[in-house]
Amino acid sequence: MLIGAIEAGGTKFVCAVGYQNGDIVEKITIPTREPNVTLPEADRFFSSFKISKMGIGSFGPVHVDRKSTRYGEILETPKQSWRGVNMVRHFTNSQDVPVHLDTDVNASALGEYVWGAGKGKDSCLYITVGTGIGAGFVKDGLSLNGRLHPEMGHIPVERHEEDSFEGCCPYHGNCLEGLASGTAIRERYGREGKHLSDSNEVWEMEAFYLAQAVASYLYVLCPDIVIIGGGVPKQKTLLPLVRKKAAERINGYVNPGDFKEWIVSPALNDEQGIKGAMALAIEGKR
Repeated sequence: MLIGAIEAGGTKFVCAVGYQNGDIVEKITIPTREPNVTLPEADRFFSSFKISKMGIGSFGPVHVDRKSTRYGEILETPKQSWRGVNMVRHFTNSQDVPVHLDTDVNASALGEYVWGAGKGKDSCLYITVGTGIGAGFVKDGLSLNGRLHPEMGHIPVERHEEDSFEGCCPYHGNCLEGLASGTAIRERYGREGKHLSDSNEVWEMEAFYLAQAVASYLYVLCPDIVIIGGGVPKQKTLLPLVRKKAAERINGYVNPGDFKEWIVSPALNDEQGIKGAMALAIEGKR
């Protein structure tokens, strides 16, 4: 029995079909263009397979309340042509299968929880640090959502004493995303992080901000494991610095144990999002 999955990002749609065990049979990547171009292209891919259900991890903000008639509707995204598009309704109609949707970062958290670094844990926090910052939390197989979905990338943080950058978040300026995202690094230094590997001060400051976030999430959520993914953490010196600074900030209070085992990299080789979308379809819940 095949299931369909979509990792719907702001720049690309990853579409896949696979089995209940998480094995992917076929996968394609298409650019995120106008919805009247992107959605039919995805439909053409899935039309070659007999799928029984579908899961979608979507960019947002997106309506995640399953009891609402607006479930699956894209909200006030900067991608204006996508505002009001309802992906649950579209793929339910075009594929004639049940469709389950959550945010892209919640899907990534679920993928790591089911098949990755969070496997066997009761709870799992996944943080993605790339163009923006987001975080998803899964507890006992269910992701955290409320009236809308959490936006953990926009928490306030204490400014580093040597940081004069005003922040890049158009809503809050110097929130976590505004000061520690890949966009913030590029705008602060004039170059992308991958070109700053030897600049220790860049990663010390980045770790300073991310460690604050990890400490705050610990106090609120108490996750069994923290997984930090995205493009920025591929800088090899960053994760050890985050562990060190998080340990210093937490200072033994509600100590999570060995920080090397508690703060880790993803285990699914950049497939946590698409596999999380598969898990959404399989579980039929979030």
